[in-house]
Amino acid sequence: MIRIKGVDVPENKCISISLTYIYGIGRKLAEKIATDAKIDPSKKTSDLTEDELTKIRDEISKYTVEGDLRREVSLNIKTKQEIGSYQGSRWKKGLPVRGQRTRSNARTRKGKGKTVANKKKVG
Repeated sequence: MIRIKGVDVPENKCISISLTYIYGIGRKLAEKIATDAKIDPSKKTSDLTEDELTKIRDEISKYTVEGDLRREVSLNIKTKQEIGSYQGSRWKKGLPVRGQRTRSNARTRKGKGKTVANKKKVG
């Protein structure tokens, strides 16, 4: 396993896919990093030399990724909660933050459905 920014990236995949295992790097950015480092994005991670790995690490250091990005996102959420914004209150309550409906969906955020007593269907 090759470690980049404290993350084990898989060796059996091409570099553009392997870099997406790092938090904050998607497909587009991974391909951009590979081309900026003058490495073929379709090259397997296991075929990289130490020199090429150094170039990739230098390119990644130009972006905010992994721990720094996670810290920044959590600070943004805390700030919204402290100033009492609508989104901050949604974060506190564990409800969807970006305007999704909650009447029939939102089970990912709300958790397992709770049965309400004396709610019988009329029919």
